[in-house]
Amino acid sequence: MIEIIKQKALNEHIPIIMDDTLEEIRKIFIKEKPMKILELGTATGYSAICFANILLKNYEDESCPSVLIDTIELDKLRAKEAIDNIKQMGLEDKINVIIGNAVDILPTLNEKYDAFFIDAAKGKYPIFLKEALRLSKKGSIILADNILYKGYVMSDYNKHKQRTAVRNLREYIKEVTENPNLETQILEIGDGLAISRVIKE
Repeated sequence: MIEIIKQKALNEHIPIIMDDTLEEIRKIFIKEKPMKILELGTATGYSAICFANILLKNYEDESCPSVLIDTIELDKLRAKEAIDNIKQMGLEDKINVIIGNAVDILPTLNEKYDAFFIDAAKGKYPIFLKEALRLSKKGSIILADNILYKGYVMSDYNKHKQRTAVRNLREYIKEVTENPNLETQILEIGDGLAISRVIKE
């Protein structure tokens, strides 16, 4: 079923997490064992389902792990498809889809999360980071996908069409690499993955 969800998204040109990025996150989640995750950018639910499966398999020797993934999606049709896919996978009690604009929804959240996966509007990454830091605790992991954005971020790219996204992704990288409360590495896998650990409250 998960392969069907993946292939349908690829066929319809819906952006989903790349295989090598997912493998890196799998390693992180197996090591860190996050119980509560916030994802920005649900799409059709593929990444959230993968994350839930990784964590549930990781905890299969333990009784009733309270793994919970909150995931925010702006597009109502994609969110509906995600909800249907999640139900078909039997994960509706583990994955909670929130429909709306993450910029508006994030300030209304007050729970602390063990991990964040940012994969929504590239031009909003600095806003997403600010909110992730507010909702984090010592040891939380903040993952930002597509951080190198087709190579534009590390080049002299300055075309009008993607200028705002590229500028704000550069701002995100600057913030996570210079913030003394974070330890960050930027991996050139997939379309770039920024991994930041919160080292201070």
